[in-house]
Amino acid sequence: MNMFVLLIPCSLNLQKDVEEEEKVFHLCYHSEKLTISFGLISTPPGMPLCIIKNLWVCGDCHTSMKIIAKIVGREIIVRDVNCVHHFKDGLCSRRDYW
Repeated sequence: MNMFVLLIPCSLNLQKDVEEEEKVFHLCYHSEKLTISFGLISTPPGMPLCIIKNLWVCGDCHTSMKIIAKIVGREIIVRDVNCVHHFKDGLCSRRDYW
């Protein structure tokens, strides 16, 4: 079965003084999204991914990680400056509180 998923970046919580197109462009290159992409292509299927950040995770990345965890069937563990999130089966262990 072929599946195509389109993740549309949500720029609601970003800087107000930047054009919408620029906000969306920058959301695509957040470090945690790039790290997940690299982890998915460089680790065996089914292996959990663990990401450690020194900043907080934005809402768009949080939502993206839930969706990615559901699609690829992997657990994604993210530790940011405030807490640890476990994303599995499309859910966050912190019940979307961050």
